[in-house]
Amino acid sequence: MALLERINLKAKTDKNTGFGTNSSSYGGRFINKNGTANIEKRGMHVLHRISWYHTMIDMSTWKFMGIVLSFYVGINFVFAAIYYGIGLEYLNGIEPSDSHWVQFGQAYFFSAQTFTTVGYGHISPSGFLASSLSAAEALIGLLSFAIATGLFFGRFSKPTAFLKFSHNALIAPYGEGTALMIRTAPFKNTNFSDAEAKMTLGMSIEENGIMTNKFYALDLELEKVNSLSLSWTLVHPITEESPLFKFNKADFSTVNGEILVFIKTFDDMFSNTVAIRTSYTFEEVIYGAKFNPMYARSNDNSKTVLHLDKLNKFEEVIL
Repeated sequence: MALLERINLKAKTDKNTGFGTNSSSYGGRFINKNGTANIEKRGMHVLHRISWYHTMIDMSTWKFMGIVLSFYVGINFVFAAIYYGIGLEYLNGIEPSDSHWVQFGQAYFFSAQTFTTVGYGHISPSGFLASSLSAAEALIGLLSFAIATGLFFGRFSKPTAFLKFSHNALIAPYGEGTALMIRTAPFKNTNFSDAEAKMTLGMSIEENGIMTNKFYALDLELEKVNSLSLSWTLVHPITEESPLFKFNKADFSTVNGEILVFIKTFDDMFSNTVAIRTSYTFEEVIYGAKFNPMYARSNDNSKTVLHLDKLNKFEEVIL
């Protein structure tokens, strides 16, 4: 049976996805698992198409700290080399009898003291060139630390949706039929309220001999919850109105489709609305499975325990 014949033509289409309809112009998935758009931008110089602020804010902590440390070590090495080139006799306090490596090391640490505006006083510049260079380095150091402080604050205070999604989407029993299920849960000590979710199905369909991207809104059992403190399983009942109504297990293995998930919620700590998104290709959909419970009461019945390590736990069932 052709794919178009298996899709319920009465299913509600979604025309507000922001993705184009020309399937031949698309490669790969629409949205990456981490929520970023699967887009590579070209045709403009890299310095013009990349926001360095956004790049430094979004990169991992270890990479960010590595760049900051490398910049600090590297720029002091450059200034030390310049001092060495001007002549170490213009840096009072460096012993001319020391070896070249020791002298360069002293010039390096003088650069570090000047860059950070510490200035212990053991070594001081003399002469116009050395004094001008140290003054310029002190200014660059002040500006560099101001930029670094702004980046640290931006990374620390950036509103972030601390939610994790299950690795897989499931086709699970639901009532007298089945449903598409995706689970999410907060993983930090945050308070989420007024959470809203939206799911969209995207597929490449041949219509009149032309491959076209079609998007269908997937109705949810609950599109909004007042509080998101525990896990939340997004449930799309596969009824006669669902575009997945005629799909079977083989279809999820052979059809090229993608489920787009969007969640926005209010974070009390940030006092701001945060958003997160992800996607699941049909290869990441498991047909005939259900999630295991991931929260239960504590041993003394005083609290509810949310087991984050069970977010992706499921068991196979027969549909």
